[in-house]
Amino acid sequence: MIRHLLPLFVLAVVSVQPLAAAPELISPQVKTCVDKAVGWLLKQQQPAGHFSEQKSNQQPRPGDIPSHSAAMTALALMGLASVGHLPGNSTPESEAAQRGLKFIVDNVEMDENGYLGRSDRSRMYGHGIMTLMLTEMLGMSPDPATDKKVREMVEKGIKLILRAQQTPKSEANRGGWRYEPSSSDSDISVSVWQLMSLRAAKNSGIEVPKEAIDNAIAYIKRSYRAERDSNGQLKQMEAAFSYEPYGGRQTFSTTSAGLLSLQVAGQYDIPEVLGSSNWLLKFPPEVNEPWFFYGCYYYAQGMYQRGGDHAATARQKTEQMLVASQNAEGAWYPRNGNEKSAGPVYATSLALLSLSVYHHFLPIYQK
Repeated sequence: MIRHLLPLFVLAVVSVQPLAAAPELISPQVKTCVDKAVGWLLKQQQPAGHFSEQKSNQQPRPGDIPSHSAAMTALALMGLASVGHLPGNSTPESEAAQRGLKFIVDNVEMDENGYLGRSDRSRMYGHGIMTLMLTEMLGMSPDPATDKKVREMVEKGIKLILRAQQTPKSEANRGGWRYEPSSSDSDISVSVWQLMSLRAAKNSGIEVPKEAIDNAIAYIKRSYRAERDSNGQLKQMEAAFSYEPYGGRQTFSTTSAGLLSLQVAGQYDIPEVLGSSNWLLKFPPEVNEPWFFYGCYYYAQGMYQRGGDHAATARQKTEQMLVASQNAEGAWYPRNGNEKSAGPVYATSLALLSLSVYHHFLPIYQK
């Protein structure tokens, strides 16, 4: 997952009673949780416009911005937008979103190929996150010049994703992406951001070849670890997605990522979706797991897309875990493994995206 993000924090677990959440209604506990998280995030916005718990009055120079600052700001903007705080309104939250968007537009320098992940050293992770966010923000800026630049960045960013997918790769890795546009291998965590960006762009009317999405779907499906018979038919009713095709770790986070990405691409009823959602019912996430916040975001959104008991179970589980683990100021801090170094802006943004399932503001997550 996102491997190179800085400082460490620790948070104690708090126990809560199960949340009674009626379909399509936001419980008082969750509303309070979301409002506190939004308030905390706004306090992390730096004078330059980016979101970081590392305080700084320095004005970055275009193309020379703090490490991962644009990718983190893109996550924060998606988190804010997912609960209704969009650029263009006159509220403090919307004005903060507009400043964050301007930070990215004014300071992320694309190279001649349209690579967004180079300026802040977030690589293809950041490229996918920024491209998805910018695509979701098309037409939302009150400033015509900013909106024009957003569209230009999206179009170039999508072309980079398409070119990177064409890098020669083995059959197992074909159709996916990894850390750099020129990477000859692939993994599910990088690939999911690119696939969601392609789908969001297509939904926005930007030309995306059907073959590109089909090849990405095929790659994700190769990461599904179920036994098959001699005819290639699945033999299991539940199975996980692995980090890489035909191998690698199988976790709730990789499984949730595979589940959501296939549904975003329109694959709602294929065996891989049915089986992975069944697996997640049996092996739900726990807050101390590696990559919890990253995986919880995919888990909440993916199981919501699945609907029925899957959605209801995941919603109750997600809300219980996140309400219990939020600190008094409104933030979340990663606890385990490499995710610790990502910091609270990362965790809080993903927690907001996890809790926003029933707000329906971002088009990419709507059914």
